[in-house]
Amino acid sequence: ISPCLPWHHGNITRSKAEDLLSKAAKDGSFLLRASESIQGAYALCVLYQNCVYTYRILPNEDRKLSVQASEGVPIQLFSVLSDLVETFYSPNMGLATHLQFPVQKEEEPEEEAVKCPPQLPPRNSKETQGGDSRGSELACSSLGDTYLQRLQHIDMSKLPEEHQKSIEEYFHTSVSLDAEQVQNGNTSLPHLKKLTMGICKQLNSEISRSLPTLETFQRLLDQQLSPGIGRLRTQVGGHYYYYYFLSDVWAGYDGGHRRSLIPPITFEVKSELLGLTTKMFLKVDVETGKIYFKKSKDGPEDKYFVHNKILQLVKSQKVAKLVIMVETEKEKTLRKEFVFDDTKKREGFCQLLQQMKNKHSDKPEPDMITVFVGTWNMGNASPPHNIASWFQCKGQGKTRDDTADHIPHDIYVFGTQEDPLGEKEWIDTLKSALRGTTNISFKQIATQTLWNIRIVVLAKPEHENRISHIFSDSVKTGIANALGNKGAVGVSFMFNGTSFGFVNSHLTSGSEKKIRRNQNYVSILRFLNLGDKKLNPFDITHRFTHLFWFGDLNYRIELPSTEAESIVTKIKQQQYQELLCRDQLTIEKGEEKVFLHYDEEEITFAPTYRFERDTRERYAYTKAKATGTKYNLPSWCDRVLRKSYPLVHVFCQSYGCTNDIMTSDHSPVFSTFEVGVASQFVSKHDPSRVSQGGIKFMNCVATLMTKSKTKFFLEYHSSCLEKFVKSSEGENQDHSDGSSRVFLKLVPIISDPEYLLDQHILLCVKSTDCDESYGEGCVALRAAESSYTEFHITLTHHGERTGTLAGGVQLRTSEGKQTEKLYDFIKVERDDSGPLLFPFSLPVSCETNIWLCVLFNRFALPSDITNPSYMGVGFKSGGVTDRGWSYSMSPKSGPGGGGGGVGGFGGRDQTHGNTSPKKTVNDRSAVRSPTGEASDNVYVCLGLGGKPAEMFDNPLYGSMVKGGVPRGAKDQPDPQRSKDQLTPPDPIFSFTKPSDQDPDRPPVPTPRNRSYTCSETKPPSSITTASASAPLHPQTYTKNPVKPSRSEGGMVQTTNRPHLPMKSRPGQADITPTKPKDYRDSSELLSKLRPPTRPLQPLPKEGKSNDLYHM
Repeated sequence: ISPCLPWHHGNITRSKAEDLLSKAAKDGSFLLRASESIQGAYALCVLYQNCVYTYRILPNEDRKLSVQASEGVPIQLFSVLSDLVETFYSPNMGLATHLQFPVQKEEEPEEEAVKCPPQLPPRNSKETQGGDSRGSELACSSLGDTYLQRLQHIDMSKLPEEHQKSIEEYFHTSVSLDAEQVQNGNTSLPHLKKLTMGICKQLNSEISRSLPTLETFQRLLDQQLSPGIGRLRTQVGGHYYYYYFLSDVWAGYDGGHRRSLIPPITFEVKSELLGLTTKMFLKVDVETGKIYFKKSKDGPEDKYFVHNKILQLVKSQKVAKLVIMVETEKEKTLRKEFVFDDTKKREGFCQLLQQMKNKHSDKPEPDMITVFVGTWNMGNASPPHNIASWFQCKGQGKTRDDTADHIPHDIYVFGTQEDPLGEKEWIDTLKSALRGTTNISFKQIATQTLWNIRIVVLAKPEHENRISHIFSDSVKTGIANALGNKGAVGVSFMFNGTSFGFVNSHLTSGSEKKIRRNQNYVSILRFLNLGDKKLNPFDITHRFTHLFWFGDLNYRIELPSTEAESIVTKIKQQQYQELLCRDQLTIEKGEEKVFLHYDEEEITFAPTYRFERDTRERYAYTKAKATGTKYNLPSWCDRVLRKSYPLVHVFCQSYGCTNDIMTSDHSPVFSTFEVGVASQFVSKHDPSRVSQGGIKFMNCVATLMTKSKTKFFLEYHSSCLEKFVKSSEGENQDHSDGSSRVFLKLVPIISDPEYLLDQHILLCVKSTDCDESYGEGCVALRAAESSYTEFHITLTHHGERTGTLAGGVQLRTSEGKQTEKLYDFIKVERDDSGPLLFPFSLPVSCETNIWLCVLFNRFALPSDITNPSYMGVGFKSGGVTDRGWSYSMSPKSGPGGGGGGVGGFGGRDQTHGNTSPKKTVNDRSAVRSPTGEASDNVYVCLGLGGKPAEMFDNPLYGSMVKGGVPRGAKDQPDPQRSKDQLTPPDPIFSFTKPSDQDPDRPPVPTPRNRSYTCSETKPPSSITTASASAPLHPQTYTKNPVKPSRSEGGMVQTTNRPHLPMKSRPGQADITPTKPKDYRDSSELLSKLRPPTRPLQPLPKEGKSNDLYHM
C-alpha cells in the first residue's frame, strides 16, 4: 500500500473498517479497503450520522474505476484511486455525505528480520532468452562436468556394462539438453526418462512374469486367513502366527494393497456374580470376529460370541466398568458386566471391538473412520531413526493403550514446522515408519509446503477411491505478509459425502506478540483457499464438516520471566491447570479474539517447548542474544484444535506428546479422532413411492452487530439442494414494533431420512450495496428429525461474532428407519448413584418449564444411555462450552430408548491415560444470548421485498429438476389470533396441498427410529406424569418485551459465564404477524418440546438504532 494513500487500508475486514470509522466519530470520515466479494474491486466506507455507508468501486475492462453511487448521478471513470477520492471530496456526488476526514491506517508492529531462502532465477526471463544465452550454455555444460566428476568416485563395478555406458553417455551429452529445457519451462526431462526406461526394460518384463504368481499366492493366503477357519486356527495354535508372518512377507511387495492383521489380545477383568467377585479373561480376535469369555488365561475357548451377536457396549462414568449386551442363540438379550484395571484398558478393549464390528460389517461404505493429526516443530534438525511413538500416541497426556497398537488409523495427517528435509525424503520417512508399525503401505493423498512449513496426508489404500475433490494451498504471514517463514499450509478433500479440512500453521513467535498471532489467524482464515470454490461467501470455518487446525501456534504462558523457575517446578509437580489459566491461547480464545467455537481436548501433558535438545528433563528457557538475554518460558506452543458442523459425531481418543523424540526443542504432539462420515447416498426405497420431502423455516430473526446502513438478503447453500437459494431483499426497520411471519420451503434433491438427517445448510446474510457477507452460520437438519424445532445460532464472519439468528425449522421426509451407525455401538451409562447434579444452579421463574423438559428426559426415559459425541455434548472442566448453536430438543422416546437427547449428560469417559477426570456438561443449551445496548445491533427482516427467492445451480449436482422450487404456501394468519403473538408451526406440512391441521396446535413429539439399548433404570411414575403434563405452548411475544429470549428455549444461563462486550448486546423489537413471504432460510437443530411463553426486551429509547430483520 502506497504511503501516499493513507486512507487505503488494503485487506482489512469490514468489521475492522467499521470500528475505525466509529472511533473517528465524525461525519464525512472515510477509508478505502479491498472488496471481500470481488477480486480487484474496492469498497469506499463513509461515516454519516453514526452509520457506515459502503460503496463499491469496480474496474471495467480497461481497468478504469467507477463508484456505484446513488441513482441519477453520472458515472465517472478514473485511472487511479487518488483522483477518484479527490473528486468525491466535493458535495452532491451521490454519497450519503461528501468525503472530508480520511481515517489513517494503523501501524503494524515491527518484526525481526528473517533470512530468506535463495531465490531461484525465473524460468522464462528475457536475459536467458537473449544476451545471456551463452552464459546459460556454459552453466549447462558445467552441470554435466560436475556429475561426471562425481561419477568417478562411485563404485559401479557391480552394474551391468550397458548400464554404465548409458549413464556416462547421459551426463556427457543429454543432461545439458534436459537442463536447457527446464530453464525454458519444460520440466518433463525427456532424456532422463529415456535413460530410466532403458535401464528398467528387463525389470518390466520380470514384473509381468512374476506378478501373476504372487497374486495367486496372495489369494491362497487370503483364503487361509478368512473368518471361516477360526476353529482350525484354534486347533493348530501357533500356525496362526505362521499365516501372520506370511502376510507380512507378502506386504513387503509394494505392488498391491497391503493387509494389516491384528493378533488376538486377552484382557484380564473382574466379574461380579451373586455378590462374589471373580477373575475372568476376555479374548478379542478381530480377524475371526469373535470374543471369548474364559475363566483362566489358558482355559478352553468354547464360550464365545460372534461379532453380529454383540449388540452394545455401555461404559460407566464412575469406574472402569463395561456392560456388554449380547444376543443368545434363543434371541434373548444378555447383559454381562466387567470391571477393567483402568479406563485406559477399557478404551483399548472398546476400540478393538469397534474395529471388529467395522471389519466384518456388511455395509459397503464406512460410517465412521479414525483420523490421526500430529504436529511437530522439528527445529531444523533431522528426525531420529525411530519416530513410532508419535504415530502410536505414546508418551504423556491422553494416550492409547498398548492393546490398540495394532489398530491402524484410516487417515494420517502430519504437520511440521522448521522441517529441514526435502518433501520426498520426509514422505518416504513417514511411509516407512507407518509400514513398520501397521504393516500397510499408505497412499499419499496430498502434500503442501511453504518454505519449512509442510503438511502431508496419507490414507489407507482401500480409501483411495473414496477421497475426491482434493485441494491444497498456503498463506504467508511473515514480515509484511510476504515472507513464508511464518504462515500456513492446508489440504482439503471429500471422504465420500463428508468434507474435511486440515490447516498446519506456524504463527509469529515471541511472548509479547499475541496480537500479531491473532492477526495471523485471521489472515489465514481469510486467504487460505480450500474446499468448494462455490462457497466463496464462507471462510474455511464453515466450508467443512470437520476442520482440524494445528501447528506451532506459538501462544505462550503469560507470566513474567522472573517466574521461570516457579513454572518449571509446577511442571515437575504436574500442576498444569494453574499454568493453563495463564495460557495465552486459552485466554484469547475465551475472550473470543481467536479460534471462536473451536474445541480442544483437555491438556494433561507438560509444555512441549522449549526443551534442551537430546533430553526431555530440562527446559532451556533463556537464550543469549546481542540485545541481551531473551526468555522463552516453557509453553504449550504446539496445539491441535477442531471445529465441526452441529450434531455430527466426533470424539477425541487421544491428545498428548511424546517423551522419546528429542532432536528438536519441541516435542511432537499427537491426537486421534473418531469421526462420523456420510456415504454417497443410494436410496433403499422405490423412487416412485417416495413422497416429496421438504424443509420448512419460519419465524426467523437475525440480529447483526453492525453500523452499516444497507439492505440485506440471505443465501442458502447445501449439497442437499439442487441450487443455492437467494432470498429477496429486506429492509432494516428502525424502532419497529411490527413483525412478519415468513415461511420458507426448500425442496431437497432426496427426501430419504437416511440422507437428509446427515445434511447441513449453510447460510449467510449479505448486503445489497457491496454483496459482502455480514455473517455466516450452519444448520443441522438432524435437529428437526421428529418435530418442529427452535434454534439459535451465532453468526460469524472472518472468525468474529457478528450476530445471531433464531427461528424454527421443521423437516418432512419419506418414511423409513435409520440404519444403526458404528459410532452408536458404544454408549455411556449415566451415574445413577444419586440425584442428577448440574454444574450450575437450577433456574427459577420463566426458565423452570424448560428445565422441566430436561428433568423429564433424565428420569422418564426407558433408556439411561447416551452418545454425547454424536449429539454434540461437549466436555470442559469447570464450565459450559459455547459452541455457537443451541436447539430446544424434546426427549427421545421409543422402543429402543431415548439415547442422546437433550438430557444426555453422560459422556465418554475422560480419564484415558494420564487424563484427569473431567465433569461432563450438556453444553448444547449453553449458547450465550447477546444482551445489552442495542445501538450497535441491526435486526433484519429478510424476504420482505415481494420477489420470489432466486435459485442458482449447485455445481456439485448440476441441473436435476426442470422446474424451480415451488413457492411457499400462502399461510394466512388466524384473524382471531392476537397480533402480538407468532403463529406456531404446523405439526405436519405438505407441498401438495394445504395442511388441514389446526395451526394453533403445537407439534406432537414422535418416537425416534434409531434403536438404543435400554438400561435397568426405572423412571418414577409420578415424575413421568408430572413431566408429561408440561404445557407445549408455542413461544409468544408481547408488546412490552423484557429480553431477546428466542434462544433461551435451548439455553441455560450460568453464573460463571464471562460477560459479553457491550457491542454484542442486542435489543429486541415487538413482533406482529403479517402476510408471510416466500424466501429461503436455514437454521440449526432439532427440538421436540416448545419453550414457554416469555416476554421480550423493551425497545430502546430515541437515539438508538434497532433494525428488525425477520426471515
